[in-house]
Amino acid sequence: MSEVKEHVETEPVMSGGKPPERPEPPALGLVGWLRWSWRQLTSMKTALVLLFLLALGAVPGSLIPQIPVDPIKVSDFYEANPSLASWYDKFGLFDVYKSVWFSAIYLLLFISLIGCVVPRLQVYLKALRARPPKPPRNLNRLPGHQRFETDASEADVLAAAHQELRKRRFRVETYDGAIGAERGYLREAGNLVFHFSLILTLVGVAWGSLFGYRGTVLVVVGNGFSNAVAQYDDFTPGRSFTPDDLPPFTLTVNSFKATFETQGPQRGAARSFDAGITYQETPESPEKSYDLQVNHPLSIDGTKVHLLGHGYAPKVTVRDGKGDIAFSGPSPFLPQDANFSSFGVVKAPDARPAQLGFEGFFLPTAVIDQRGPVSVFPDAVNPALVLTAYYGRPADETGKPQSVYQLDKTKLTQFDDGKGDKLRFQLAPGQSIDLPDGRGSLTFDSYDQWVKLQISHTPGLNLALAGILLAILGLMGSLFVHPRRTWVRVRTEDGRTVVEVAGLDRGPERGLGDELDAISNILNRKREQA
Repeated sequence: MSEVKEHVETEPVMSGGKPPERPEPPALGLVGWLRWSWRQLTSMKTALVLLFLLALGAVPGSLIPQIPVDPIKVSDFYEANPSLASWYDKFGLFDVYKSVWFSAIYLLLFISLIGCVVPRLQVYLKALRARPPKPPRNLNRLPGHQRFETDASEADVLAAAHQELRKRRFRVETYDGAIGAERGYLREAGNLVFHFSLILTLVGVAWGSLFGYRGTVLVVVGNGFSNAVAQYDDFTPGRSFTPDDLPPFTLTVNSFKATFETQGPQRGAARSFDAGITYQETPESPEKSYDLQVNHPLSIDGTKVHLLGHGYAPKVTVRDGKGDIAFSGPSPFLPQDANFSSFGVVKAPDARPAQLGFEGFFLPTAVIDQRGPVSVFPDAVNPALVLTAYYGRPADETGKPQSVYQLDKTKLTQFDDGKGDKLRFQLAPGQSIDLPDGRGSLTFDSYDQWVKLQISHTPGLNLALAGILLAILGLMGSLFVHPRRTWVRVRTEDGRTVVEVAGLDRGPERGLGDELDAISNILNRKREQA
C-alpha cells in the first residue's frame, strides 16, 4: 500500500483534484509523413544500412546457382531439392541480381545517397561564400593563445598578420581592430566528393549491368568462334541487352603453347601461356593476328577477350556394333589438379544397336603408382587415356539441356571385363580397344589442346573506375585536411600595442600547426625593427 500511495502522490494534481491532461501531438498528415519518410531515407545511417544490405544480398548470388551463369546446375538443384527450389524461385534467388528485392535495395541506396549529397552541397556552397567569423570575446579561452606587446602601430600589426595569413592560404577578413582567418574547406569537399563518387560508381555498375554482357567459351585449338549468343558455353546478358548489341567479330585459335618449370622445387609451375589467334572485326575487315596471353586481353570494339585457362582434348574415334563411326573428334577434358589430370566424357548417343558412353581421365604424363594411373607433370610427356565404358538403349530426345562434361548413367550399364569386374582400360595415342559382345570399339587417335576464353563488354567500367578513384581522393581530403581558424586582435594600452593571437583546430589531432608561432615571430620582428 505504501508503494501505491507514494506513486499516487508523485502524480501532479490540479486544484480540482484531477491530473492534468497530457497534450496529444498534432497529426502529421500525408505531407508530414512524406517529409518524415524522406528524412529517414536520406539520412547517413539509412545509407549505411542499405549499403550493408546490398552486400548481404549479393551473398546468395555466389552460393546458389544462377540461371544466367549455369542453367544446368539450376535444373539439377530443382531435381535434388524440389520443395526448396520452389521457395528459392519465389524469392528470386536463382537470379539474384535481377530480382525485385535486390533492385529495390539498389535504387533506394541510389536515392539515399543523392538525398545526402545535395543538401550538404548547398550548405557547403553557402559556407564558401560566408565570411570568416569575428574573434571571440575571450581569446585566452581557446586551446592556442599567445599575448605580447609591441611598439608597432595597430595598422602595421594588422597588415603584417594579414600578409602572413594570406601567405599560408587562409581566407582573411578584417574587422575593427581584429582579423579573422579560416582555411580547411577541402575537408568538407572531400566528404562530398566521397559520397558523390559512390553515386558515380553505382551509376557505372548499373550501366554495365543493364547494357553489358559476359560469356565464356571453350575453343579447341584449330577451331573458330563467332560472336553470337548460340556460340557461348554460358552467357550472362544485361537486363537491357539485345543480341544485336554483339559486335560481329570472329576469331580462330591457331595455336597454344604452355611452358612449365622442369627442375627444382617449383617443378611443374606454369611459366607462360600463349594463344596465337587470328580475328576479323567484321566479315569485310582484314584478318589480324594477336598473341593472347593472361592479363593481356584482346580489345575489339569495346569488347575484351581474356584467356582464362587451358586443357587437353583427346581425339577419339568411336565405332558402334555395326562398324559405323558414331563419334569422331576431340572431347575436352577438364583439369582436376595441378598436374592436369583431366576428367571428361565421350558420348556416342547415335551408336547402334546401343548407345555408348565413356568417362575417365586424360593423363598428360601418366605413371602407375599405389594410387593407380596418375599424371606427375602438366605437360604432355607420356599421354594416356584411362576410361571405363557404358552402353544402353538409344536415348530419346527430350530437349532438356545436358552437360557435355557429365555422363547421365541412370539408363546406362557399365561393361564388365568378363572376369566379374568392371571394364577399365588405358590407351596410348594410336591404340584401340574392342568392346565386349561386339558392341563397338574406341580408338585414341591423338590429342589437341583447348583454351577457355572470357568475352565481356562492360560499358560503365570506366565510370565505375572513375568513381573509385574519386572516392580515394575524397577520403584522403577528409582525413588529412583539418579546418583551422586563426584570430588576431590588437588594442592600445598605456601607449603600447597589445597583440593577441589565438587559433582553433577542428581536426582529430586538435593541433594548431605553427601558425601561431609564425605570426608571433613576424610581429616580434616588426617590433624589433620598430
